[in-house]
Formats: sequence, structure tokens, C-alpha cells
Amino acid sequence: MPPRAREQLETPRLIIRDFVPGDAADLHEILGDPETMKYCEPAYDFEKTRRFLASFCIVRGGAMAAVHKQSAKVIGYMLFNETSPREYELGWFINRRFWRQGYAFEACQALIDYAFNVLGAQKVFAETVDPVGSIGLMQKLGMRPEELQHDPLNKTTRYIYALKNTEREVLI
Repeated sequence: MPPRAREQLETPRLIIRDFVPGDAADLHEILGDPETMKYCEPAYDFEKTRRFLASFCIVRGGAMAAVHKQSAKVIGYMLFNETSPREYELGWFINRRFWRQGYAFEACQALIDYAFNVLGAQKVFAETVDPVGSIGLMQKLGMRPEELQHDPLNKTTRYIYALKNTEREVLI
């Protein structure tokens, strides 16, 4: 049984909504791009994107689509998943043609506000192995370092940052 539909969120330039099957081509532009997937896993082929969209994004409700208002194109995959009661994991992949324009910050900020103000979250966290770009965004969102996980086998470090409702500063 699919999860209950979430509220559609709106920012100045984006609509953040649940994924639908028709989003496969736009999502594949994101998940099929090796540069976008550099710090995650190998780029997806179209069939893997389609299966992931159906099983994780739609059936499990594990992510939301960031839709560019002007073009109606899905430009962002926004991981937004309750991992334990009142704790949400946040993650993002933005279509490379839209990098460095503030879309990730805009979408993440809307989801953080939704988590705390509507869903009653106690904590929102994100993780990355990218020690530069993603951490900079996490810090800009007000997140603080929570944990480092070293993987000597893969020679990687996973950085986990979090924002707790009690620590949250309202951005005006």
C-alpha cells in the first residue's frame, strides 16, 4: 500500500511534490549522470531509474520531486524519509544544468521547515562523503556535525550533519 500523499510544498522557484510515474525521464537525467552520482554510486541506466522511481520514490514514499516552476521539469531528487519516530533523513541530487543556482538550498530549506513545523520532527539529518560541496550546504542550512564514520576498506569518510528542533534558528 503506497504511503499517504504528502503536502505539496512551494518555494519561489520550485514545487516540491511526491513523485509520479511520468517523472522517469527527468529523474533519469539526474540519476543517469555520472558527475551527479560521483559521490554516491554508479550512474543508473534508464531501467534502473524506472524501477527505483516505482519502488522507492513512489511505493515507499522515500523521496520527493523538486519541480522547476518555470519549465515544469523535475530538476531535483529530494530524499526525505522518516528513519525513526520524528527523525528525518534529508538528501538531494540536482540536475547538473541547475547546479550553483541555489535550488538545493531552496528545496532543502522548504523540507526542513515542513519537517519541523508540520510533521513535528525533532531532528533532520543528512550524510555525505563529499567533504566540500555537500558539507557547505549542510552548514548553510544550519546543520552541525554529528558523527564521522570511517570506512578503511573503501578509504572513505561519511560525514553526518544534523539540525535539531531545539537548536534551530529561524531564517527570515
